[in-house]
Amino acid sequence: MYEAVHAYPDGESTVARHALTASEYGFDGLVVRNHGGSPASYDPEVVAKTYDIDVVPAVEIRATDPSEASGYLGSHREQTTLVVVHGGTPKMNRFAVEQSAVDVLAHPMAGDGDFNHVLANEAVDNDVSIEFNLRGVLRDAGGTRVQTLSDLQKLREIVDYYDVPYVVSADPTTHLQLRAPQELEAVGSAVGLSSDDVRAGLTEWGRLVDRNRARQSDSFVQPGVRRVDTETSQLDE
Repeated sequence: MYEAVHAYPDGESTVARHALTASEYGFDGLVVRNHGGSPASYDPEVVAKTYDIDVVPAVEIRATDPSEASGYLGSHREQTTLVVVHGGTPKMNRFAVEQSAVDVLAHPMAGDGDFNHVLANEAVDNDVSIEFNLRGVLRDAGGTRVQTLSDLQKLREIVDYYDVPYVVSADPTTHLQLRAPQELEAVGSAVGLSSDDVRAGLTEWGRLVDRNRARQSDSFVQPGVRRVDTETSQLDE
């Protein structure tokens, strides 16, 4: 299971501090999803070895319109393991699910955002995972929290009906906002997600990481096709 965080300078805690806490909470991996203009300074291999947790470089693209986002997508896709699009507006939600180069549409229900059957079908066709962002449930209060719960319940119904791939995150910006998987399971129940659903959403980050690392390897040609070293294969036989 993986958690996806915003680290300093996009958040308050360093990647190392996030990694220490995430490891203590039982996570297998940490996705560092800083917004494009706030890159964190860290060595993924060093942090991973120090805290015994997979550390995944990622980027969350935040743009005002699809044309701007498209430029960012082109520049970041080959440079990082995961590409997340900062949703929350109709235009950006639609842009994200229509791009096979996008891995995750983040917080689609935030702000003026919404999610419907058209976007669900596009997400399925392009294998774009939709985020159940539990930040508002965990850290908001009053009417704002009630609205967040309602939005996530609607999202769950659509994702479930159309079998849309999804991830789950508490979206922490400090290690103090990290929550153990068991705690996220309890929070997820408030929006209709079972314990298995929450764990599947945390595990989905890892599936995306494995898929993209395979695609970035020298042996990858296209989906379903890999280069094979025939001499090595013959020796192995």
